[in-house]
Amino acid sequence: MKYSQIQFSQSLADIDIFQLQELFNLAAFWAKGRSIKDWGIALANSEPVISIWDRELLIGFARATSDGIYRATIWDVVIHPDYQGNGLGSKLVETVLSHPRMQKVERVYLMTTHQREFYEKIGFRVNNTTTMVLDHQSDFEAFVSEEICLQESL
Repeated sequence: MKYSQIQFSQSLADIDIFQLQELFNLAAFWAKGRSIKDWGIALANSEPVISIWDRELLIGFARATSDGIYRATIWDVVIHPDYQGNGLGSKLVETVLSHPRMQKVERVYLMTTHQREFYEKIGFRVNNTTTMVLDHQSDFEAFVSEEICLQESL
């Protein structure tokens, strides 16, 4: 593989959202079927957004969300199957972590199901203390609506 043709980008403007959807449909079982509209929302609310290109072909991607000081989460790390095993995934995560929005963050979280060993090599560790999750925002919204109605009736 010729690495001279591979380039990393931190520009959201470089993302071809259709290629992004194709990459995830090919390489990420957990993201199949995401819509173009939803990708647009996710990208607009993420920083940094890092992409890897082999000339015009999108071959890698990762994004993060962060408050810039206390907490950040890395999301959607993926490398095209034909390019895996060459260190691009590690370099991709390192690029996310070195972004100015991430450099001073006290704790960086990562959601993963099948790549635990890969992330442990980079320095991530299993965290058994963060175990709560709210799966459906609509459930929360129903709870809040009930709470507001109750308060109004008092």
